[in-house]
Amino acid sequence: MSLSHIEPFQHRLFCFPLHCLRTHEVRLGPRNSSRIISPSPRQLVLDTGEQLMVPIDVLEVDNEGALWKFLLSGAMAGAVSRTGTAPLDRAKVYMQVYSSKTNFMNLLGGLRSMVQEGGFRSLWRGNGINVLKIAPEYAIKFSIFEQCKNYFCRVHGSPPFQERLLAGSLAVATSQTLINPMEVLKTRLTLRRTGQYKGLLDCAWQILEQEGTRALYRGYLPNMLGIIPYACTELAVYEMLRCFWLKSGRDMEDPSGLVSLSSVTLSTTCGQMASYPLTLVRTRMQAQDTVEGSNPTMRGVFQRILAQQGWPGLYRGMTPTLLKVLPAGGISYVVYEAMKKTLGV
Repeated sequence: MSLSHIEPFQHRLFCFPLHCLRTHEVRLGPRNSSRIISPSPRQLVLDTGEQLMVPIDVLEVDNEGALWKFLLSGAMAGAVSRTGTAPLDRAKVYMQVYSSKTNFMNLLGGLRSMVQEGGFRSLWRGNGINVLKIAPEYAIKFSIFEQCKNYFCRVHGSPPFQERLLAGSLAVATSQTLINPMEVLKTRLTLRRTGQYKGLLDCAWQILEQEGTRALYRGYLPNMLGIIPYACTELAVYEMLRCFWLKSGRDMEDPSGLVSLSSVTLSTTCGQMASYPLTLVRTRMQAQDTVEGSNPTMRGVFQRILAQQGWPGLYRGMTPTLLKVLPAGGISYVVYEAMKKTLGV
């Protein structure tokens, strides 16, 4: 069955975990007179660096020859977006790991400390692997979702919401499982001191030699659990904003994409705030050898943070996280559209 037989809105899991799976049609008006409101797929190209999103255009392509152009456009958008906001991303990780009550660190202080230690270029440490992992993330999410979707299409024709949710969840879970070692490497390279590692392979070798294979899966549990509050909050906020927009009496069609992009950005931000404590614990576990040299557990890290810093300690690094959402989303959106135009799709 071709992709066109399934409503585009059903595939939005690649952009966001839950609201993307709802029915595309919204009918308004009297019983015998309804109009269909459908958001433009252009609105959904957004890469905040936290959740990789496969462009919805990819999921609507019947011509396989054009598929790589959409994927390339999305990958390029993610690469430029992540590179442009890399200093904020490194500041976030730096503050998550090193900021505390006794060593309080604000955004400017964190940036200043990094520049003093390694120079201006050190603000982009860890960006290489952050960009490098875009390709496998795209490939895994797209292939798993397609396999599940095709199976459900053979069984039900147009899969119901529950099965679309299952397909998307499997795609996300599989991707996060296989990508976790790269996440650990990214955290270590982001926090590395000048001269600590010769490069990506040297970092991986040192981790395997000194800490074993299990170290590459540190932070896996909080990473997976963090999907739940992120998805639920993001869905609730997006649905609330969508209902508000519809109740205002305006057509959902938004040629500029500004309203849609703003709604998606705000809902994503709220989702990140809801899951942030688990994100911080994941980062602390991945960087634990850098900090204490112990073998941490999720519960142990939670208890240590609460005992030493209280509840505010679970939100260290939130400022750069929030500051990078809007520029990251804007950059990825603009670059994606420019790449599509350049490639003629």
